[in-house]
Amino acid sequence: MKRLSENISSRYVEAANRLRPNKARKRVVAYVESYDDVLFWRSVLDEFETDDIGFEVMLPSRTNLGKGKKNVLSNVLGDNVLGESLIACVDADYDYLMQGTTPISREIIRNPFVFHTYVYAIENYQCYARGLHEVCVMSTLNDHEIVDLEAFMEEYSRIVWPLFVWNVWVYKYNCYSRFTLLDFGGLVSIRDVNPFNPARTLEQLRHTVNRKINWMQQHYPEGKKTYKPLRDQLLALGLTPETTYLYMQGHSVMDGVVLPLLTPICTHLRKEREAEIRRNAVHSQQRQNELACYQRRLGALDQMLRKSNKFLQSEPYGQLRRDLKAFVDRYKPNSEKIE
Repeated sequence: MKRLSENISSRYVEAANRLRPNKARKRVVAYVESYDDVLFWRSVLDEFETDDIGFEVMLPSRTNLGKGKKNVLSNVLGDNVLGESLIACVDADYDYLMQGTTPISREIIRNPFVFHTYVYAIENYQCYARGLHEVCVMSTLNDHEIVDLEAFMEEYSRIVWPLFVWNVWVYKYNCYSRFTLLDFGGLVSIRDVNPFNPARTLEQLRHTVNRKINWMQQHYPEGKKTYKPLRDQLLALGLTPETTYLYMQGHSVMDGVVLPLLTPICTHLRKEREAEIRRNAVHSQQRQNELACYQRRLGALDQMLRKSNKFLQSEPYGQLRRDLKAFVDRYKPNSEKIE
């Protein structure tokens, strides 16, 4: 027999709130997809906590290790489980882009108690282009800008944008088996980036993308009528060719684009800083001490990516913030308005 606490609903949390002291903050439970999402959503929701309302971020099940959006939504949809005291916070994936053509997509865009990232996943926020140089600085303690990373990611996005639309198209029209997310991510991944000639990597990518676009046009001639309307719909949702990387599969962007791009840059920056230390050291003992001190202070690149918060300046995050503000302002009229 399941305990009552394992079948939490908004009404259950609300009843628990009524048992608390009158001056206690109202507790709102936020279900998330996985352990990795807990810290992200904790930091997002923290802005909206007041003396009247507080959030508790947790996984939807205390009895199994199920993860993912389907697991979250299957635990809370139906029977009015979600409400003022219980919300779901999930990655948008492609469901936001589907605009209601699937059951999960309908919940994502219509349910006022389901909040989503707008970008594909939290990893896309961590790879936000304006924060990548700062990530390199955090990882190497060297502020020398070798590559204009924001410009690189914008050009990368413009190159893959037409093929990205095709990938959304096959999912929208249920023929994705021949061009899956994994296929797309593999095609648009980059490797062996020369930090002093990144244009060569982009040119190779352009040839790969163009070949696949030609293949898609030959094998899916029906796309002649439906491709452009879908592209226009995506643009109307706020996507731009320059920000395509935000809406691609998050792990593919981090592991197949950003880390291969930043790793050789950071390797060079570390060597550059170490050479500076060797050059300026007065004697061997000072050189040895300074090198050891420098190396101890370095941070792993993937960890620095996860610490980046430049995405707070992004438009998709602004959309998420407006949704949460509307929730707090609508259902907590006595709480302080958050500007």
